[in-house]
Amino acid sequence: MSTSAQAAKSWWGASSQQWTAILREREEQVFLALTLVIGALVGAAVVAFILLTERFGARLYPAAGMGLRRLLVPVAGSLGMGYLLYRYFPDARGSGVPQTKAALYAREGNISLGTVIGKFFCTSATLASGIPLGREGPAVQVGAGLASVLGRWLGLRPEKVKALLPVGATAAIAAAFNTPLAAVLFSLEEVVGDLHAPVLGSIVLASATSWAMLRLLLGNNPLFHVPQYQLVNPAEFGIYAVLGVAGGMVSVAFTKLLLWMRARFLKFPRKTLWFQPVAGGVTVGIMGWFVPQLLGVGYKHVGEALNGGLAVKLMALLLVLKLVAVATCYASGNAGGIFGPSLFLGAMLGGVVGNVANHFFPHTVGTPAAYALVGMGTAFAGIVRAPMTSVLMIFEITRDYAVIVPLMISNLVSFFISARLQRNPIYDELAHQDGIHLPAAQTRKQETQRQVNHAMREATEVLPPDATVHEALERARASAFKAWPVGDSGGVIGVVGLQRLTQLAEEGLASKPLRELVGTNDFPHVHIDHPLHVALDRMGASQLDLLPVVSRANVHQLRGVITLQDVMEQYGVKEAMK
Repeated sequence: MSTSAQAAKSWWGASSQQWTAILREREEQVFLALTLVIGALVGAAVVAFILLTERFGARLYPAAGMGLRRLLVPVAGSLGMGYLLYRYFPDARGSGVPQTKAALYAREGNISLGTVIGKFFCTSATLASGIPLGREGPAVQVGAGLASVLGRWLGLRPEKVKALLPVGATAAIAAAFNTPLAAVLFSLEEVVGDLHAPVLGSIVLASATSWAMLRLLLGNNPLFHVPQYQLVNPAEFGIYAVLGVAGGMVSVAFTKLLLWMRARFLKFPRKTLWFQPVAGGVTVGIMGWFVPQLLGVGYKHVGEALNGGLAVKLMALLLVLKLVAVATCYASGNAGGIFGPSLFLGAMLGGVVGNVANHFFPHTVGTPAAYALVGMGTAFAGIVRAPMTSVLMIFEITRDYAVIVPLMISNLVSFFISARLQRNPIYDELAHQDGIHLPAAQTRKQETQRQVNHAMREATEVLPPDATVHEALERARASAFKAWPVGDSGGVIGVVGLQRLTQLAEEGLASKPLRELVGTNDFPHVHIDHPLHVALDRMGASQLDLLPVVSRANVHQLRGVITLQDVMEQYGVKEAMK
């Protein structure tokens, strides 16, 4: 090695050591500076998103162009991006919000640079080709991904890298909607799940920085130009409640249809993944041939509805077609989110309800545009399950306090109906379909309590799935446990107890393999961040004194086991359980 190379290596080693020392002493200051950088970078990335999806898309499928063009462009876009997503960017499929939450809770805050690049490029091309999904969800993953990449590149501790994800997500929403306050609330309400999160200050700073970058590059233009809202009669509050009921029903219909269709697509062979998005492209292309307003994100037509520029029949038609098209496109694996579509559906629904109310009560209700405005928040609250974010977002768009009360009435009614008829939020269900178990809100609030990871032990005894009941009983004689995980190199598939093995042997089923006795998905288990009382509850429900501890990202990945004795010792009970 040359003298210059040795000197460079020595300098690099010294620099790395110096940087590690700086991080150790001034990590909070580095984190704060990084927050500003992330806000600026994410704001610029979202601006690029907006320019690519809107201006490029308008040239690919002009409304006055040939109908055949409106058919072929979505099909070609979904086919090309489907292959790229399958071959090079598998983690860039879908919305981006559940993937960000999965990275935060199940993957130590790790989002690769490849995923960030793939998400940006594939989503931009998909939406520019007319696929009617949203750009805000993908922007969340891009923002969180940029934060993750920068944090890991600078050598921050894993806890700090995870803390940067909601910072990047907030910056993305602030720039995408031009609503910095709503972005902060969404990140706390939906991504973090804690309105008192310790990263609140950094989230606010990133939101402000990203919003400033948006204004610097695109000016102070609101997402929608909305006329002044005015309440005509207090009796309108009842009609807004009806709008909330309708919004809740539409939200449930959309969520259930999307989840049902996606579950069907997931059952197809993996080798068809690259081709599945074409189903969405063909659906949109056929609909767009006859109804051009369906193509793309559709914010232009939302603006027309907010200013009374769409006929009621067209709004009703767009409501139905958009709901089906978005569900099909998302379920088939196209890259794009459901933020924008939820606002579109809400605007069309509100416009229809407002027109009907005006027909029957012409001197009592306001303009249909006012109902379209409230409808946007109503659908957002029902689909995304972030009611306070939707209220604040619509307020920031209108900058009008008069709209707050109708929004709150309609949003909460929609939220209540949606929560009763579809108990699990859509993002949690989407993650669950991918095998990712996100922690519930109650679990996140109990993070400071005793957790499973404090009591778990290594899984030293695992029964093979092909072992018979008789063979398992033979092994049990030399074991100190009374229950064992069942699994092999492919992962754990269940858990079986001594009592059940003995019962099966007495029933003449000693030759039965364990694989036939345990379920492959819904077996008793816990995760490392579960409170210990959850482990106790599940032990009681399953009548087992040992449970496998599995990964949230993959329920079949065995992390260890926890026994009743381990739990009792964490509570100060030292005597071994008999």
